Amino acid sequence: MSKPYIHFSREEFAERQAKVRTKLVELGLDGLLLFKIEDMYWLCGLDTDGFCIFHNMFIGVNGELTHVTRNADLANLNYSSICKDIRVWIDAENNPKSKAILDMLASHGMQGKRVGIQLDTMGLTPRLYEEIKAELDGWCTLVDVPDFIRDMRLVKSPQELDYLRKAGEIMDQVRDVAIEVTHPGAFEGDIYGSIYNELFRLGGDLPAHIPPIGSGDSALNMRYTTKRDYIKENDQVTHELGVGYRHYHAADMFVVLTGPKIDDRHLKMHEACVDALVAIQAATRPGNIVDDMFEAHRKAFAKHGYEHAIINACGYTMGACWPPTWMEQPQIFAGNSTVIEPNMTFFTHMILIDHESGLTMSLGEQNIVTDGAPEIITHVPREPIIRN
Repeated sequence: MSKPYIHFSREEFAERQAKVRTKLVELGLDGLLLFKIEDMYWLCGLDTDGFCIFHNMFIGVNGELTHVTRNADLANLNYSSICKDIRVWIDAENNPKSKAILDMLASHGMQGKRVGIQLDTMGLTPRLYEEIKAELDGWCTLVDVPDFIRDMRLVKSPQELDYLRKAGEIMDQVRDVAIEVTHPGAFEGDIYGSIYNELFRLGGDLPAHIPPIGSGDSALNMRYTTKRDYIKENDQVTHELGVGYRHYHAADMFVVLTGPKIDDRHLKMHEACVDALVAIQAATRPGNIVDDMFEAHRKAFAKHGYEHAIINACGYTMGACWPPTWMEQPQIFAGNSTVIEPNMTFFTHMILIDHESGLTMSLGEQNIVTDGAPEIITHVPREPIIRN
């Protein structure tokens, strides 16, 4: 394979771009300024984390496709993107990024036209947005567009599903390693080292955020925190693990109990998590809405008397992601009216956090929506995981 090194066919990229241009016409727009790296990867293969400093891509209704970037990203562009119209913004004092965007738009005849801009993205800071607004004011009409490319990306193509399944295969092997190395006396840093070694050995990508692994009090944390500890006897160790493959993410979640004494409350919480996971997977059917999934999980926990210990979201869709998060939207929460369709993929995590007792339990798997029961692509034990 020669450059660019792409992970989808040019035909698939062309189909995606055509869908976006059709939507722009429907919205009465002449083009769109993109700042979300996931959308750029989906449309042209761009693979970089340079978006955290500056990267913009323009797609127009008449076939325009242009990168505006720093020269530090030129190698990544040539390596990964099928878009060859590249404009370089020079890092220099008194040279605003917005001027490079204006010059690019002018070259495409966008003066006086309606140009959309993505706002819900880590790639566009409020400061840069205000700078662009000031630069384009009176020159063209800048329109805040709905996040429609995200909606297009919810239903995965066959190639995307293959990458998700591969990520799931890697995740299952990483899970086995994580369980094996979690025991009294183990150092959390060594656990991280073991799972990352397995991930890289199997050809996976680093997950888009650091998997939270916690023991003791930190087992209740749903986000990564600094400082590694040693696993103790009679401990609870939360693993929320994620891996990427071609940036497509798979995740799972579970708690390891170390013993030798096992608290009966932990076992009851685990039983409730199993029931909730079974219930939400049963609700993951085409034609249902995301609220049906949340409600299935809530009812299962309420039946066991744990509604007080649930969190207000129990999962989210998954796909190609970059830091700082592997979470896609929509999240699974009450009232979410997103309709479930075949070939969507959801990570569903059943989490109980009892702040009064200081105990936690969780169980999470990822699935692909089918015409019937979902295809489970990451797997966690249904029996309590006890490592003396």
